[in-house]
Amino acid sequence: MQLPDQMTVVEISAAGGPEVLRPATRAVPVPAQGELLIEVAYAGVNRPDALQRAGAYKAPPCASDLPGLECSGRVAAIGAGVSGWAVGDAVCALLPGGGYAEYALCPAAHALPVPAGVDLKSAACLPETCFTVWSNVVQRGGLKSGERFLVHGGSSGIGTTAIQIAKALGARVFATAGSDEKCRACADLGATAINYREANFVDVLRAEGGADLILDMVGGSYIARNIKALADDGRMAFIAFLESPKAEINFAQVMLRRLTITGSTLRPQSDAAKAGIARELREKVWPMVEAGKLRVVHDSCFPLAEAAQAHARMETSQHIGKMVLQVRSPI
Repeated sequence: MQLPDQMTVVEISAAGGPEVLRPATRAVPVPAQGELLIEVAYAGVNRPDALQRAGAYKAPPCASDLPGLECSGRVAAIGAGVSGWAVGDAVCALLPGGGYAEYALCPAAHALPVPAGVDLKSAACLPETCFTVWSNVVQRGGLKSGERFLVHGGSSGIGTTAIQIAKALGARVFATAGSDEKCRACADLGATAINYREANFVDVLRAEGGADLILDMVGGSYIARNIKALADDGRMAFIAFLESPKAEINFAQVMLRRLTITGSTLRPQSDAAKAGIARELREKVWPMVEAGKLRVVHDSCFPLAEAAQAHARMETSQHIGKMVLQVRSPI
């Protein structure tokens, strides 16, 4: 496969608002040992991209400084020591960065085949949310069939994925959202939807016996309320702090009720840890996708050159489900 020398990218010209995202031209990267080069069709748009753009979420050492933590496309080149992939294979991948570009590198162990029956647009929406949800809800949170599971931000990309994975595992699912439209989206996926502007999720969950597991991306004032909403022996997993990472809570409740508080951020984890999550996704989650138990909820698709407009929409929090950038026509 003859590769060009140059590619179009969208880079962060300076820390700031969506307007700092600018098209640029860079050299096409070359895969090192253990890496794949992906000819990108679609790139997912996620909250960490906006945090990086604002200067609040630095790329790890040796990662691309370009935003974009997931993509789909075709394998364009293969680094030394990589097996199981061929040039031209359809692929989706968790990226260390660099997704807002015509070509992107990733460790081969973080790449997954596009599930059967899934197009490239949907495939680009799977890695970041599935890695995050599986590692926190299942690996760290230990969700089991029959348990009560609460996810905040249920209409987000993470939320819609968490609802469906939890349902597929046999959990009773509750989700908070901030409008009737967003609540309908959660209910359509099988969750008991709670409009947090009209009802207190603590009261709802306590009336049901308390949540066995809560997945929280809000933090701040929600932290103490989450503790009240948990059942005895309940668990709480944090993946973001849209409100604040700080709160004053009564830790005596953690002791007396045997609560577990955990959480993780995906990007700083080791390549080996991410490879382990990828293996479980291929074994446990990709069959859910292929069976129709997990589908991508699409919000909008923007051309790569309109990444700034995509970020502006994401920061309104009006979107439901996933947003993507179309880098090129499906290949």
